[in-house]
Amino acid sequence: MCLGYPGKIIEINGDYAKVDFGGGVIKDNIIISLVDAKVGEYVIVHAGYAIQVLDEEEAIETIKLWREYFEKAGDI
Repeated sequence: MCLGYPGKIIEINGDYAKVDFGGGVIKDNIIISLVDAKVGEYVIVHAGYAIQVLDEEEAIETIKLWREYFEKAGDI
């Protein structure tokens, strides 16, 4: 199974971006050559590659669902 997590592009340098995943997690060198993404847009990232651009509403809802999942998983 492959999992991707949404993040917001905060900087672009060629085919690479700095992406903010929230909660203080910012990653450099996310490869964005597979998508047409711009600073301020949300992307789904899997294995260091942006694989899809999301609209902001969908991204925020997805982040909310992931956070709920992780909160519940912590109770196991």
